[in-house]
Amino acid sequence: MEENKKKLTTASGSPYFENEDSMSVGPRGPLLLQDYILHEKMAHFNRERIPERVVHAKGSGAYGTFTVTNDITAYSRARVFSQIGKQTKVFLRFSTVGGEKGSADTERDPRGFAVKFYTEDGNWDLVGNNTPVFFIKDPKKFGDFIHTQKRDPKTNCKSATMMWDYWSLNPESLHQVLILMSDRGTPYSYRHLNGYGSHTFSFINAQNERFWVKFHFKTLQGIKNFTDAEAVEMKGKDPDHAQRDLVESIERGDFPRWAVKVQIMPEAEAKTYRWNPFDLTKVWPHADYPLVDVGILELNQVPNNYFAEVEQSAFAPAHIVDGIGYSPDKMLQGRLLSYPDAHRYRLGANYEQIPVNRCPYAVNNYQRDGQMRVDGNGGDLPNYFPNSFDNIVADESYKQPSWDLGTSVADWYDRNGANENDHYTQPGNLYRLLTEEQKRNTISNIVGAMSGISGPKRDTIILRQLCHWFRADLSLGLAIAQGLQVDMATISSAMPQAQAEPA
Repeated sequence: MEENKKKLTTASGSPYFENEDSMSVGPRGPLLLQDYILHEKMAHFNRERIPERVVHAKGSGAYGTFTVTNDITAYSRARVFSQIGKQTKVFLRFSTVGGEKGSADTERDPRGFAVKFYTEDGNWDLVGNNTPVFFIKDPKKFGDFIHTQKRDPKTNCKSATMMWDYWSLNPESLHQVLILMSDRGTPYSYRHLNGYGSHTFSFINAQNERFWVKFHFKTLQGIKNFTDAEAVEMKGKDPDHAQRDLVESIERGDFPRWAVKVQIMPEAEAKTYRWNPFDLTKVWPHADYPLVDVGILELNQVPNNYFAEVEQSAFAPAHIVDGIGYSPDKMLQGRLLSYPDAHRYRLGANYEQIPVNRCPYAVNNYQRDGQMRVDGNGGDLPNYFPNSFDNIVADESYKQPSWDLGTSVADWYDRNGANENDHYTQPGNLYRLLTEEQKRNTISNIVGAMSGISGPKRDTIILRQLCHWFRADLSLGLAIAQGLQVDMATISSAMPQAQAEPA
């Protein structure tokens, strides 16, 4: 190692190498608990802010109902889907991602879309966004990515240079960046956006068969977005526009509604599908896996107290119910650990006893003590399992089928694996689907955002990112280059170096 280079180390000073790729069983397999670097990065990241959420700090929430309209029991035995007409109470929290609690609702940012279903088999949390993809596909990158969306450690200001430097060095982000730079990056309100589970999850039916599944919530109010200029104007007029719009619409009886749909993939098809179906930066094209109708989600009750019910609400993708399961999606696997850990830090070990998070049905376990324990703490019942005194049993009917992942080799599978490094086809396809007006707005937004890149590495970052835009779509790259006043000779000279860089 060169004299002026510093070794990457843990907080205890131990050097390590694998800082971007989590250890998994095979390239698509689940992550291993033994990957301590992953835990250290995520646990430290969860404790960087106090007391507001590290991400999704500013949000709005409401109660409502989910009503089943179509029979999907062939795919899932979950009781929430058990019969047509069945209603389940829900709580939904919308949010911006990168801003603080005092930030504006109209910032260019993804929107969180987290739903808590209060089912008879426990609370099911579906924690997603208003986009079907995300910027990264390995959880080890999450803290680094979010740092670029927060504030520069020197200036304490948002930095276009930080953002574009990171995105240009991680071309897997291109799909989400294109969505963010379109008008979908500035929704008009929470009522006028779609929601997505984003990750791949699984359904398990009564025959113990597994299906891979993606969740979609299609707004019945219609998609409506601000242009960049309109979003900036509303930021000055009413930074709480989305919160106000949600509350006022429900209070006047104009209840927001979403059509809940799923995409279903038979378990075996994941092995041969042309995309990695567990890659959070990719979608499943609807032509391959059409949307299947499930039900209607309606919001019809404003919480009585924002702090008690919205600020203290806590969602975790780890919270599933019988008939719904996880997948080998690496980002999902990381969130299973990270989200409950963040809640325990922010709200305490007993955060699930807070009324908005509490399961309205029976809860039986051997967790005891901790700050703010308010449920009697188990009384005089045993606090260990198994025991000879109580009647709590582990019900074998809830056992999930095993996974056949086709590998027993544990390694740090990097982002350059076979069939894993095409970061350009899907963003290019998405851009070509836009109308001419949407294309113009998206190009204008990208040019405006990239114009904020500054410092000694400005040209390097701009050229690196331009190479990604060219690979996605030639006309898109040309239009952005023209907007940034970068000549083609400069781009041509930069392309060979960019081609040599790892994707």
